[in-house]
Amino acid sequence: MAGLTAGFGHYTHAIVRGIPASLAGGALRSSPAEVDLAKARREHGAYVEVLRTGLGLEVVELPADESFPDCVFVEDAAVACGDTALITRPGAESRRGETEVMKGALKDLNLNIVEMTDENATLDGGDVLFTGREFFVGLSKRTNQRGAEILADAFKDYAVSTVPVLEGLHLKSFCSMGGPGLIVIGSSEPAQKALKIMQQMSDHRYDKLTVPDDMAANCVYMNLPTKGHVLLHCTEEQYPESAKVFEKLKDYMLIPVCNMEKVKVDGALTCCSVLVNKRASI
Repeated sequence: MAGLTAGFGHYTHAIVRGIPASLAGGALRSSPAEVDLAKARREHGAYVEVLRTGLGLEVVELPADESFPDCVFVEDAAVACGDTALITRPGAESRRGETEVMKGALKDLNLNIVEMTDENATLDGGDVLFTGREFFVGLSKRTNQRGAEILADAFKDYAVSTVPVLEGLHLKSFCSMGGPGLIVIGSSEPAQKALKIMQQMSDHRYDKLTVPDDMAANCVYMNLPTKGHVLLHCTEEQYPESAKVFEKLKDYMLIPVCNMEKVKVDGALTCCSVLVNKRASI
């Protein structure tokens, strides 16, 4: 039922994708940076291992595709909520072919598939923040108003509000959900302005956890039957001050995950998986 957050953070499956060798030279990035491919693959392997072994999710691992250097960032290709998955139309033209294999994986999990076919629409999943009560969609370099409208049509049970993303790649480049009713937010002025807009647009009063580094605000929250509240967050090595802030979250299983290489191509923790709560077949 829309508006109830009882099942927020419950997941059974994670869809991930391998890192192609082409990521190092071909992945899109906002500033020039050299990626250590072997290290990026080790980091990603550790991330997948946390999902599979550490948390007990069923992991669907899609093969890397050298034609799509950014394909490891699966979040941008689909938005899954409840029994529905919206296959997006990524803002970067070079990434549009990434959605086909994602559509197949979500079909295999028996989700209802909605495709974004309007050529005037763009939407990256990295711009979509689902709070358990409503959606916030960042209007960014990669996502436009038409994309947000199609998302609203796909998930009619939930309110959808748009938020201008004036700096950074995506909305979730500086925020994410840290638990039911808790938004983790970066401390920069653009991040704080975006939070203010979200608070003004919502009927719900969200708590906030502010971290000094914007990219450290991107975390993966889950609420799992055998683990309780779980948060995958940045490591102390990467963002020492921000990592300390997460220690305020008592009664959480806190899992620091290294993301030092993928962040060079604007990749964050949520980018690397599409999480699905698959209901048991009767």
